Amino acid sequence: MSEISRRDILRTLASTIVSAGVIDRVAAHEVHAIVDQAARAAGGAYTPTALSAHEFQTLDHLTDLIVPAENGGPSASDAGVAAWIDMLAGVNDKLKWIYTSGLKWLDDAMRQEGASDFLSASHTQQTAMLDRIAYQRNETPELAPGIEFFRWTRRMTVDGFYTSKVGMSDIYLGNTASATYVVPAESIQYALKRSGLA
Repeated sequence: MSEISRRDILRTLASTIVSAGVIDRVAAHEVHAIVDQAARAAGGAYTPTALSAHEFQTLDHLTDLIVPAENGGPSASDAGVAAWIDMLAGVNDKLKWIYTSGLKWLDDAMRQEGASDFLSASHTQQTAMLDRIAYQRNETPELAPGIEFFRWTRRMTVDGFYTSKVGMSDIYLGNTASATYVVPAESIQYALKRSGLA
């Protein structure tokens, strides 16, 4: 794939997300491939292009709070969600502003809670803050920017996770055969009644 078409994919997807709030799953999956290629070119670790190192670490941690590793499954950081968001923000100024201003708001809000920033806050403080900004019903003038930022982050985290290889593998368990299938007794009784055999 040529460099021009990669950039076109990135710009198109980022613009679509910002303007319409919808995501093209095929293009989103392609962005993951572009992120992987950028990481390989940099020696294995993705280098943020839109966010500072601190912003990127904060976003990576935040995405793991949204999609944590559970029951042996992958987390958002396993799927490279923060890198995926950063790559898109690097080609769309509005998206970049949403994340840089939102992450700044989050750090500032945590400072008001006594922590030096979101990353250094305790897990309890972090989740309490997310509980406040996770719901529109909690909106106050002070929380409105955080609620809007978290709405974007939550949606893009889920989109980024489930369009990645590990996210798709997490929901697709493959074609597996069942050794036995037990028909519920209620279903058998219902079928017998309907057929007049009961």
